[in-house]
Parts: sequence; structure tokens; C-alpha cells
Amino acid sequence: MSYNLFLDDIRVPSTAYVYTENQIYHDWEWRIVRNYDEFVAHINEHGLPDFVSFDHDLADIKYDPLTQRESFEYHETHGLDCVKWLVDYCIDNDLDFPDYEVHSQNPVGMDNIHGYVKSFRSARERGIV
Repeated sequence: MSYNLFLDDIRVPSTAYVYTENQIYHDWEWRIVRNYDEFVAHINEHGLPDFVSFDHDLADIKYDPLTQRESFEYHETHGLDCVKWLVDYCIDNDLDFPDYEVHSQNPVGMDNIHGYVKSFRSARERGIV
């Protein structure tokens, strides 16, 4: 079953279209996941998506739910953590990394995601992984 997966803690694809002007966010159908756990669970249940759009900053666990203040007791995950997990999933299942986009407004996070995927794809092409 083919599908497109949109990872973002608050936005929906039409919101990403507003600032990226990438038509895929307007025209395509998306399944939306909000955090690392949902991302992993969805792929484990439904298999590898055809396309993934990543946000980097996933704020759903950086605040203490009781005080609504920033908390260092929670392990914050990012879109890059999802990318790393997906690379391992692809290695374990002998799959290529799906087509993807990064709709994050965090330029450093965006570069980190692109760099990690590029490194994996390069290693895959050379037969290292």
C-alpha cells in the first residue's frame, strides 16, 4: 500500500505549502504523525512510505505536561531521530530510503537531515550498508 507520511508536531501539509510553495503539500494525500513514537509505530504497522516530509523540531515533549514549563526530565526527539531510525529500518529490511522533503523552518536541523540521508544513500550506493 503506497502512502505519503507527514511528520510535524503541530502543522498540517497545507501549512507547509504556505511557506515552502511546494505543490506536493497542496495536491497530495498525507498521513500525519506528530512525534517519534507515532512515526515509528506507523511505519512498523504500515510499512515504508513512498514519500516522507520531515519537520525537525518536534516540541510535543519538551515541556512538562503539568507545569507547561521547559523540562529537562524528558528526552526530546527531533525529526533527525526519526531519520536515523528510518535509516536503520531500511538497513534491517534491505530497503532504499524513500523520497523525502524537509519542511522544517530550522535551517540547521534541515541541513542535518539532508546530510544524514545523503550519507546513507552514498554508503548504500558504494555497497557499505
